[in-house]
Amino acid sequence: MLQIENLSKTYRLDDRDVEALKEINFIAQPGEILGIVGKSGGGKSTLMKILRGMESFDSGRIILDDITITPTSSEEEIRAQMAATAIHLQRDFALWTESALNNIVRRIHSRKTGYEVLPIPEDADYEEMYREGLFYLSLVGLEKKANHLATILSGGEKQRLVIARQLAKKPKILLLDEPATMACPATKQEVLDSIKNVRDKLGLTIIVVSHLPEIHEYLADRLIWLEKGKIVADGKPREILNRFLAGIGKPEPLAPRRNLGPAIKVRDLSKRICQVCTGEVLEVLRMEKLNLDINKGEITSFIGNSGGGKTTLLQIIQGIRLPDEGAVYYRYGDDWVDMLTYSPQRMNVRRTLGIMYQEFALYAGETIIDQIAYHMGIKSIDVIGYARSVAEEMGISDKVLDIIYAMTDMSEENAKAALESLGLTRDIFNDLFPRFPNSEAQKFAEPIFELLSLDKSVLWKLPGHLSGGELVRASLAILLAARPEVMILDEPFGDIDPITLREVSNAIKKINSEFGTTIILVSHHVDFVEEVSHRAILMENGALIADGDPNEVCNAFISRCNAPYLINMQERYAVHG
Repeated sequence: MLQIENLSKTYRLDDRDVEALKEINFIAQPGEILGIVGKSGGGKSTLMKILRGMESFDSGRIILDDITITPTSSEEEIRAQMAATAIHLQRDFALWTESALNNIVRRIHSRKTGYEVLPIPEDADYEEMYREGLFYLSLVGLEKKANHLATILSGGEKQRLVIARQLAKKPKILLLDEPATMACPATKQEVLDSIKNVRDKLGLTIIVVSHLPEIHEYLADRLIWLEKGKIVADGKPREILNRFLAGIGKPEPLAPRRNLGPAIKVRDLSKRICQVCTGEVLEVLRMEKLNLDINKGEITSFIGNSGGGKTTLLQIIQGIRLPDEGAVYYRYGDDWVDMLTYSPQRMNVRRTLGIMYQEFALYAGETIIDQIAYHMGIKSIDVIGYARSVAEEMGISDKVLDIIYAMTDMSEENAKAALESLGLTRDIFNDLFPRFPNSEAQKFAEPIFELLSLDKSVLWKLPGHLSGGELVRASLAILLAARPEVMILDEPFGDIDPITLREVSNAIKKINSEFGTTIILVSHHVDFVEEVSHRAILMENGALIADGDPNEVCNAFISRCNAPYLINMQERYAVHG
């Protein structure tokens, strides 16, 4: 049994103290799935790290069977706590590049050796370790994938393999922080059913943190609502969720469709992606002769299960990934510019784009106003001419400059790799694209902050001092300060709570209504897509399966998912909107 008594934790930031947890008390019974829900920044992840032994606390105690942990516990007692618990973090896919079974056996062997190495056949319990490994794989439904390389498993299979590795530690408490929140519905269903099976077969106490009400309604025996570091309520999941979701804001109206014709034309696009595994070539995506238009001034959403080609298509539309065949044309004045072929006009088109990725991250050491000034420098109306003059002095050709400019829209990791391939560092961006003065950036930013309902004090804060909702809206504000004509948003809102997601949804609709911005987005949130979109497109295995009214397309998607947990979401969405 897990018992938490008067647990408190305060973070000491540069400018203030933040009470993350305030006198938390609860008991989790053996074999119970205990859910924890609440808005971003409420203390959920802090609590999970403390329960795992990854983080200290200021007062109170944790009692886990015969182990008692206090703020003054010894290193030996903390090690005992960590041995009795296991945690799976949403974005953690740390796996060995070998078979799924060997990934489990390494963890089993580590119980004896203290480190992860494979046993040798001469070990007395060699065969027993492999039998045990197959048992843990069977608990998460992966016994048929035992000999498959972990690196080529699907996203849902990797999630389940990570859970199996945690089970191989033989913990008393399994902590799951946002399990599969970023995944598609089919993947979520696989993971959720595995969690239920683990509880039923092993009788483990499982604590699940999730922002998604439908996950708690499907999984949890009991639910705790954590808000601003305090337990607001503790009880039956449906009752707690009804109270929690009563705080959701009203949806802003979606602007009428403008019928301004296409802003982007995708023509005869083909792309085949393969992986080589143990001498076998596996085709993971086949996109053939794909054609579609993205209409000016509309919000178009792509939806579909993982691996269907959504992100690949968006990267091709951006011009940072090449197809095998086809073209992508952007309307620029009276001309159509192909984003996949070099031309002097292509940089002009890129200047009008604002892009946000799944793994969006702001620079931790720069205030929001500094990051707005940087982005406005890269996207300013005069930047192309200035960059060309500097590039000429540096001996950089226009084609290479075009490549460098494309990197400013890449994710941090991809941009770093691309720059290194050219023998360059991020310093080249500062040479070619000077920042706006902060005073000018503030003039552009203030009306954007008002539009997004962001307090102006956020301008002078570091990203680490912002709540989850503030962080997402500040990221949108950074893009918007340069007034992009097209915004491309690749699932950057997957792991925020429904109340904050409504704020983000309203912000996106305001952007579209106020500025007429063409917005393309990918999301696995069916309710979000229905709420925010003029048009939805369902992709599956590289093909366009459905295209049209968001409600009809999302219903088609749900019917193809075979995901029972979504039934609760549909019922709840009908009640709460």
